[in-house]
Amino acid sequence: MDLVALADAIVAGDITAQAVTAAALSRAQAVTPLNAFVRIDADGAMEAARAADQRRAAGAPLGLLHGVPLAHKDMFYRAGRITGCGSKIRGDFVAETTCDLLTRLDDAGAIEIGQLHMAEFAMGPTGHNAHLGRCRNPWLADAITGGSSSGSGAAVAARVVAGALGSDTGGSVRLPAHFCGVVGLKPTHGRLTQADMMPLSESLDTAGPLARSSRSVARLMDVLTGDAVHEAALRSDLRGMRVGILDADDLGECDKPVLNALTEAAHTLADLGAQVVPVRLPDLAHYAAMAALVWAPEAAALHLPTLRDHADDYGPQVRNRLMHGLSMPATHYVQARRLRSCDLAAFLSGPMAGLDAIALPTCRMVTPMAHDADADAGAAMDTVIGGLSALTRGFSYLGVPGLVTPMGFDSRGLPMGLQLIGAPRAEATLCAIGHAYESATNWLARPLPLL
Repeated sequence: MDLVALADAIVAGDITAQAVTAAALSRAQAVTPLNAFVRIDADGAMEAARAADQRRAAGAPLGLLHGVPLAHKDMFYRAGRITGCGSKIRGDFVAETTCDLLTRLDDAGAIEIGQLHMAEFAMGPTGHNAHLGRCRNPWLADAITGGSSSGSGAAVAARVVAGALGSDTGGSVRLPAHFCGVVGLKPTHGRLTQADMMPLSESLDTAGPLARSSRSVARLMDVLTGDAVHEAALRSDLRGMRVGILDADDLGECDKPVLNALTEAAHTLADLGAQVVPVRLPDLAHYAAMAALVWAPEAAALHLPTLRDHADDYGPQVRNRLMHGLSMPATHYVQARRLRSCDLAAFLSGPMAGLDAIALPTCRMVTPMAHDADADAGAAMDTVIGGLSALTRGFSYLGVPGLVTPMGFDSRGLPMGLQLIGAPRAEATLCAIGHAYESATNWLARPLPLL
């Protein structure tokens, strides 16, 4: 069951919250080798599930996520609980406040069973972590999961939880969705509160949900925003919509399976009634370069006090990225911030004009193996890491929303993701397109290999 089917079954009394939560906890233990969880609160989860069943039995009003087990990236603060942020430095950090996003999920009846693996301080696109070890891909353990919301992608893909929160500064929700074969949404920048979650880059950060379907993501967004528009927008066809397919020349050197999958996705969208048109986006590399000039100095400034006193407590790759941010001229950062509104206006009046979404791959390459992204992989690592976020980071700079849904599998049985980009606050439209596309394909029904 996806999140919506599960929530509806619990509310209908077809299954109890306790049974579902016990199953999730059992599954979490069964897939321990994935290294998707950093903490599991079995006692707290079962206590919450018992309370959920009692609430239903008493005839009390029930929320949209009543009794549904979730888990979240270990960077969302809950008062009185350790939030490690994938780091050694914050290994014993106890939050004094609770993230509003968690409160909204709690109020909707969700049950949090644990906290999930992430890249150190959300800086890493592969699933590696110098302190926690590597998070493994449920489709093939030797493949990367994507990052930095590695545990969120793996836990949802492994059918442990129905949904999870991640964060996305340059692709950190979309890449795990792509490599783990689930659905992930990066909302419009500012659409969801950033309060009481670990910051990285205030100009680019956003929380975002991952789940096993676009309709599940839509329900999560209804809860997270308080606006009942996302699930209501779902539809079975795309008549009247215009979707731009990014020209292959603008994609750069894409692996052939990725291009073939994009072509097939375009045919499916057209079969659903959408008007599919080619679109050029010549500034994609420019957007990505501007994003780097924004996030790196902001992250470095945030970590400067700790770098001064505890530099050796950072993993070498994260420390090097922060030091690089410190070396960037302030003039470059200010210019990139000033250009952002101009670039967004040009994007909306140019490539995005008259379109409901732009479709492109999430990543140019099929899923890399983890050894190619290891710190000692040399030039191979540089090639992999440099290319992973090439098609995601620029849209973070623009601040526009992006949804990723599976668009097929390569010859090794590893998933590939279709990325749908929309105008600001068009999350409901992206969920609608994703839902119709998923209904016309069988990618979400593909059975996961036994672990």
